[in-house]
Amino acid sequence: MIDVLVADDEAVVRAGISAILDAEPDLTVVGQAADGHQAIELISTLRPAVALMDIRMPGVDGIRATAEITALAPETRVVVLSSFGMDDYVFAALRAGAVGFLLKDAEPERLLDAVRLAAAGQTPLAPTVAKRLVEYVAAEDPVDSDIFQRLTRREAEVLQHIARGLSNAEIGAALGIGQATVKDHVTMILAKLGVRDRLHATIAAYEAGVVRPRRHHS
Repeated sequence: MIDVLVADDEAVVRAGISAILDAEPDLTVVGQAADGHQAIELISTLRPAVALMDIRMPGVDGIRATAEITALAPETRVVVLSSFGMDDYVFAALRAGAVGFLLKDAEPERLLDAVRLAAAGQTPLAPTVAKRLVEYVAAEDPVDSDIFQRLTRREAEVLQHIARGLSNAEIGAALGIGQATVKDHVTMILAKLGVRDRLHATIAAYEAGVVRPRRHHS
């Protein structure tokens, strides 16, 4: 059973999301929060596997709450919710420790998939905004890329494919190696970069200019 906390300042939204989750046999909503402060308090006690976190809430917003929850209960994986395809708040929440983001108007099936993916240690990203996340990160000032010198040539190749959203199976096929080997490389990449998951490895790579977005012509 996957325990979930839902944080949103709109009662109707909280109730709607909770109803969708509770209807699934493998998911249960253990708490609801109207703001970030309440979410932090509940998570410190309940320790759910996943927290669905609205960004714009009164008092303690979703960004501050995500940072505190990541420090307080790192086992709880935060997926931020946004009404917008992309904005500074979403990216700030990801940098604060969120593992992914989802649009509030997403289909129920995508919401359920996001919760299950997060609980399984993966990084759910709304497909319509993933590309824009990459473009946003690429527009930021580059950060120190010295840390990437620790990667072997093969690890650097794997990181390139991770940043483009490929699965382990797809990376293995592209590089002609087995999935188990890809998994080992991913584990080493995360450890060397000091990040918790593939999403944050991608963010770090784009920030440092190690990976650059593909250019599309209109």
